[in-house]
Amino acid sequence: MFLRFVSVTTVRIQGNSPSRYFFLFLNGSLIWFDLVRRCFPDLQTCLRMANLVLTGILEKMTGKDKDYRYMATSDLLNELNKEGFKIDGDLEAKLSNTVIQQLDDAAGDVSGLAVKCLAPLVKKIRDQLVLEMSNKLCDKLLNCKEQYRDTASIALKTIVSEVPTSTLAQSVLESISPKLIKGIVTPEGITEIKCECLDILCDVLHKYGNLMVSDHEQLLNALLPQLNTNQASVRKKAVSSMASLSSSLSDDLLAKATAHVIQVLKNKSTKAEVTRTNIQMIGALSRAVGYRFGSHLGEAVPILLNYCKNASENDEELREYSLQALEIFLLRCPRDISAYCEQILHMDLEFLSHDPNFTDNMEEDSDDEVCAEEDDDESADEYTDDEDVSWKVRRAAAKCLGALIVSRPEMLSRLYEEACPKLIDRFKEREENVKMDVFNTFIELLRQTGNVTKSQTGFDESSPKYLLKQEVPKIVRSINKQLREKSIKTKVGAFSVLKELVIVLPDCLAEHIGSLIPGIEKALCDKSSTSNLKIEALVFTKLVLASHAPSVFHPYIKAISAPIISAVGERYYKVTAEALRACGELVRVVRPNSQENGFDFTPYVHSIYSTIMSRLTNQDQDQEVKECAISCMGLVISAFGDHLGRELTTCLPVLVDRMGNEITRLTAVKAFTVIADSPLHLDLSCVLEPVISELTAFLRKANRALRQATLGSLNTLIVGYGDKIGSAAYDVIVAELSTLISDSDLHMASLALELCCTLMGDKRSGPTVGLTVRNKVLPQALTLIRSSLLQGQALLALQNFFTTLVFSANTSFDALLDFLLSTTKPNTQSGVAKQALFSIAQCVAVLCLGAGDQKCSSTVNMLTEILKSNSSINSSKQHLALLCLGEIGRRKDLSSHDQIQNIVIESFQSPFEEIKSAASYALGNIAVGNLPKYLPFIMDKIDNQQKKQYLLLHSLKEVIVRQSVDKAEFDISSVEKITSLLFNHCESEEEGVRNVVAECLGKIALIEPRKLVPALKERTSSPAAFTRATVVIAVKYSIVERHEQIDEILYPEISSFLMLIKDHDRHVRRAAVLALSTAAHNKPNLIKGLLQGLLPLLYDQTVIKKELIRTVDLGPFKHTVDDGLELRKAAFECVDTLLDGCLDQVNPSTFIVPYLLSGLNDHYDVKMPCHLILSKLADKCPAAVLAVLDSLVDPLQKTINYKPKPDAVKQEVDRNEDMIRSTLRAISSLNRISVGDCSHKFKSLMNEIAKSSALSEKYSSIRNE
Repeated sequence: MFLRFVSVTTVRIQGNSPSRYFFLFLNGSLIWFDLVRRCFPDLQTCLRMANLVLTGILEKMTGKDKDYRYMATSDLLNELNKEGFKIDGDLEAKLSNTVIQQLDDAAGDVSGLAVKCLAPLVKKIRDQLVLEMSNKLCDKLLNCKEQYRDTASIALKTIVSEVPTSTLAQSVLESISPKLIKGIVTPEGITEIKCECLDILCDVLHKYGNLMVSDHEQLLNALLPQLNTNQASVRKKAVSSMASLSSSLSDDLLAKATAHVIQVLKNKSTKAEVTRTNIQMIGALSRAVGYRFGSHLGEAVPILLNYCKNASENDEELREYSLQALEIFLLRCPRDISAYCEQILHMDLEFLSHDPNFTDNMEEDSDDEVCAEEDDDESADEYTDDEDVSWKVRRAAAKCLGALIVSRPEMLSRLYEEACPKLIDRFKEREENVKMDVFNTFIELLRQTGNVTKSQTGFDESSPKYLLKQEVPKIVRSINKQLREKSIKTKVGAFSVLKELVIVLPDCLAEHIGSLIPGIEKALCDKSSTSNLKIEALVFTKLVLASHAPSVFHPYIKAISAPIISAVGERYYKVTAEALRACGELVRVVRPNSQENGFDFTPYVHSIYSTIMSRLTNQDQDQEVKECAISCMGLVISAFGDHLGRELTTCLPVLVDRMGNEITRLTAVKAFTVIADSPLHLDLSCVLEPVISELTAFLRKANRALRQATLGSLNTLIVGYGDKIGSAAYDVIVAELSTLISDSDLHMASLALELCCTLMGDKRSGPTVGLTVRNKVLPQALTLIRSSLLQGQALLALQNFFTTLVFSANTSFDALLDFLLSTTKPNTQSGVAKQALFSIAQCVAVLCLGAGDQKCSSTVNMLTEILKSNSSINSSKQHLALLCLGEIGRRKDLSSHDQIQNIVIESFQSPFEEIKSAASYALGNIAVGNLPKYLPFIMDKIDNQQKKQYLLLHSLKEVIVRQSVDKAEFDISSVEKITSLLFNHCESEEEGVRNVVAECLGKIALIEPRKLVPALKERTSSPAAFTRATVVIAVKYSIVERHEQIDEILYPEISSFLMLIKDHDRHVRRAAVLALSTAAHNKPNLIKGLLQGLLPLLYDQTVIKKELIRTVDLGPFKHTVDDGLELRKAAFECVDTLLDGCLDQVNPSTFIVPYLLSGLNDHYDVKMPCHLILSKLADKCPAAVLAVLDSLVDPLQKTINYKPKPDAVKQEVDRNEDMIRSTLRAISSLNRISVGDCSHKFKSLMNEIAKSSALSEKYSSIRNE
């Protein structure tokens, strides 16, 4: 029997025995050779045995039988892939030689396995042997027969890609590079050899270009001539190799390469095919080096534009390549291409319709003509469509225009005026692939419009949205023609355009619905329609139904409902799911408010119901379909429940059943919320008890989304059906709610408190409910009120809870008040947070108002008594008393309490700062309750008590802010007195006073804009810098989100304030930057017309200015102070805001380099907003970011690798951790947009992060946020 040795494996036996056992495979059967263990007990002997076996494998590899050679090579590959593979030095050389010989094996499958062996082999043998193998393979490539070249080439590529260390890689490159260069430059060299050498060199340069710096010039000199050879395949490979080399070239060598290519392009005697290759080379260089190519555009772009214009009629490829190169320039060098954008735009529009062999009238006549010669033999030189390649030019023009749209958001309005009509006209393109590119380009235009105008509320006549709206009729006419085409691909593209149009302009198709219905019907009902077409049509239908008024569709309901209902029965689950979603929107349209609106919906009720019911009861279907069916049935019952009759008792239990299924219960809960909220007030008695029982149980589940949906559903059910729910169920629900009220989830807490209020407010609830709430929920509410996190909706819900609870028979006002006031007693060392005191005060105030005047008055008396006591004894009690008085005084006139203002102002003398601040707050809010009495008191004190001026100004601020919010009006004399007083304090040396004065002036400007705006403008020319800064900050406070009377008055004057950004004083400049930032956030339309002049001035504020850096001598050491830090931080934050509201006015390319790049290398406080800006730009303007990605890597890498000093305090360590996480967020955003090999430096950065366990863990957590 023949013994075939296949594998050797060592296995350590568990226990104390150091023995190793060898397993041999004999024809697939495992044989245990215990004899080996007994005969060769030491490890060295065992290794010799392994080498002996390996020798046997090598002998079989050189045998005559190809099957044995194949099996032996396969066994060797298995051995090499094992981690514990070891081999002695004598056998290494034999092994490497055998594998190299095996590459020439006549059997292709054997040589293929030998190539696979090289990958693990180069990691297991000595470096010298790897070098020898590389040299042998090079010799094979250059000198062997043709049949061995391919294998040698693949083998050499494998070695290069699998070299384990950079040192070995360097040695291999030094060894093979001269030979590869020789193979390329040899004049009489065989074309195939040149191509293989160029192919290998391309891979080598791509991976190890930075290790070959010393050879760069030699490589460049070898490659450049290959661009001009006669062999097309060599030229093509040379372009790829040059592109791989260029990414690591120095600027000088890059300039040399570019100059050579441009010189060839300038030479009019150059052959056409060589010219085309060099144009491709220009584009490849730009793609490889990105922004570094920008300095060469001045020479390259005019040449390419000239070739586009002057190329011969038959040389369409020359135009195509030129347009492709211009497309790359737009994407990779957006800053430097700016000067040529106008010319490129006109060129693109010209060639978008470049079709010299076809005219529009041919299209019209083509359907009527019958060619008699159709069956005749055609001559070889007769024109056919196959010879027409002008479509390539049109496709390249469409893509180039798309690059212009993506990279130039600031040109959007111009693009709508010039490019949009042309694109719409080209929807009629006869070549389908080009038509798809035209559609995609138009979609890019729509997406950029949505991106730029995302945060804009209204739009004027110059806005991209307004310009788009004017083109809607043309778009619809043109798209309708495409929907009548036979091509499925065309119709899918047409629906994609419509879908994007509705997303950007939700209500734009109201007048065109009738014309679109036939296209939708045909797409959904035609037998030739594919699933993709149906999905696109249904998604568009759903969007259009959701975004337009229901009355728009009523004339077409019959036509539109039939195909949607039919699509619900489709077999493919994705079509069914989309049809169900569209059906849900259809239900809302058919009967929008469940009220009579003149439209008869009854013919559609049962057809919709029966279709959805069949899907709802079908268990054997995809989960997505199940969920969509449940949601849709909820809408059907909510809208048509009064017309369903007996069907209601059939479908409701099915929904209850779905609520019991873990997969569908969340969707079922939401469906019952919709049903319970229906104005039809349907009879749910048949399912109400099990539904309440299930929902109560869900409150204990860990699923957060389920608990939130359950709270909403219970609230809706109790409001609508409380009379049918027993009080016992209420008690159980309240008990479950108590566990949900905590600051760990404020949204959940607010929902739970709202449900509590609903339960207590229900007159049908039993007396035990209030008792259960007091015992179970109140302790949790009192714990929550101490939280410093409490705010917003949760705080409002808590106030409503206490107001509702005071009316409960089981809880008295006095008891609740005591509970609230006692929460300020510190139960930990840290005491009660300041924010918690404000929350308690607001709850006390609403409690008092809810209890009536008598209880309110007694509470105020009690609080004033606390203030009269010694404030140094119990500061927290005094603090809370002042806040409570302020909150009560804001809501109720306290003038009946004599001298309350004097009692409060006495607290200004307190030794505690927080009590002074609370007293100021209280005085201002008390004044709000009775302005005629208390406002003169405050103003008199401001004039007469200089020491208390800051606190009194804060009180005045409270008055003005409340009045501006409540739209109250001061009498004229009060306004004049206040403004005069405030202007007198504009030049105060105290920054705090100036800030309060500015806020007061800004808020009073909202009340009396016609008087204040001219007065503020007048002071922008004041010689005092503090006054100029104060009035600009005042304007900042006057620009609020809601529409105000001041907007029309401020619009023509705002430039006077914002242009102070070029003031010589840094305080004034910072004030102007802050005002600009507020305007960009709240009222972008106020500043859009000024941004062209403001942006360069704003960018200038982001630069580090040496004149603002000073050194302070502190004796033992010196301290550097950067007075420009706050200004730079404010400037970057302003840019961040502008990217949200005014993206169409910002050219990101001019900002990223050098300004953002400078910020990424700046101080901690500046880097943080820069990371946010970088993430935002990556999302909104990816092309501009990718163009300069290489330059952004170094500052990001430096930040994540920074280590604090060993003696750094905890605060510094924490700040550094925050900085690293911020940087990794920016890197994550960049990683989302980086595709392929757009930047080797960025790829290296990502590899570095992956190799570092600490960074990798942080990066993973950030990606999962």
